[in-house]
Amino acid sequence: MSNRRAFADWLNDTNDVTQTFLAAGRIPGLVNLGGGLPDPSTWPVAELSEFAARAVADHPGDTLAYSPIDGLPELRDRIATDHSSDTVRLTRQNVIVTTGGSHALELTGKILLNPGDTIAAQSPAYLGAIDTWKPRQPAYRPMLLEQNGFDARAAFDGAQFAYTVPNFSNPSGRLVPLDQRQALLAAAEETGTWLVEDDPYGHLYYDGTPLPRILDLSADGSAPYTGPVIYLGTVSKILAPGLRVGWAIAAPEIIAAMTKAKQSSDMFTSGLTQRIALAAMEADLPGRILPDMLSLYRSRRDALCAAMTEHLSDHFDWDVPTGGMFVWAVARDPSFDTNLLMETGLEHGVCISPSSVFDPLGQNRRAMRINFTLNPPDRLEEGIRRLAAATRAQLTRAA
Repeated sequence: MSNRRAFADWLNDTNDVTQTFLAAGRIPGLVNLGGGLPDPSTWPVAELSEFAARAVADHPGDTLAYSPIDGLPELRDRIATDHSSDTVRLTRQNVIVTTGGSHALELTGKILLNPGDTIAAQSPAYLGAIDTWKPRQPAYRPMLLEQNGFDARAAFDGAQFAYTVPNFSNPSGRLVPLDQRQALLAAAEETGTWLVEDDPYGHLYYDGTPLPRILDLSADGSAPYTGPVIYLGTVSKILAPGLRVGWAIAAPEIIAAMTKAKQSSDMFTSGLTQRIALAAMEADLPGRILPDMLSLYRSRRDALCAAMTEHLSDHFDWDVPTGGMFVWAVARDPSFDTNLLMETGLEHGVCISPSSVFDPLGQNRRAMRINFTLNPPDRLEEGIRRLAAATRAQLTRAA
């Protein structure tokens, strides 16, 4: 056994937080505030079941055989139509279907990164993106968009691509304002750096008027789209995550490169789930279920923030997000360690996500991401009570 070759080096630099919060739902009695998980009650089970049965019966070739690497043509056309606007005109050439949004992130890294290349990443950054790019061994240039004097042009210069989640960032819940969206786009155009706009939460506005996508801002009205933005979407938050249907929208040369990379990745996305997603889009199922989803999640956001105000305000600061799925809480004590709080929290029956896994440099251990979409108000209240007890226990140990 001792003479067997070792695993790849990059595996030594991974985290187990994602596994922890996905598994947390199976721990009896534990309140899971750690994941980015939708409430199963929002899933339109009956209609999706009907679409699935009809897809197999009416389209056995599409659903049971191998599918085109870049996705079913009808679904690519539909995504292009749904994301077109007065300013951005998309065609099938601008779209590739992926096996969830994470797969689109992985393909982005495969086609743009050589070992050691630089990513300019909005920070804190989505840990799933950081994980998908680890085998490429990139260097990171954190972009602190909320910092006074942030210089997008300097951040983009020399980077292979820049990465942002402008609508209710995972993990911070931050909505990137219009002027910063314009500045990020200008920096991409000036430097020739691709700009990845990851947008899984763009429909989850609870307050205010939706801002234009950077994709829309970057278009000149010509078709197909040839701008610098690589826009990523998914049905995971608007239908159901188990469908594993996502997409990338970009210039044709990006889509062609992603298609080449995809054939050595998953070969093709499930034709069955593509057909289900297409039927749902044609029936405007996401649009029909969205109002109830927004009402549910808005009330849960308010319940979580009220509980945090009552139980955690002595130790943490946070902003109430205007959309998305998360509250980002920063400890007032700079020495407080949320890696330890995750462990202590599990002892008290609650799971959170520590800030270190969202820092591309792994240095921020002072904050935490808390999800409010999965649990009803009484469970959120109980989870925050447990988290407050865990915080006090950790402070007592450190005293």
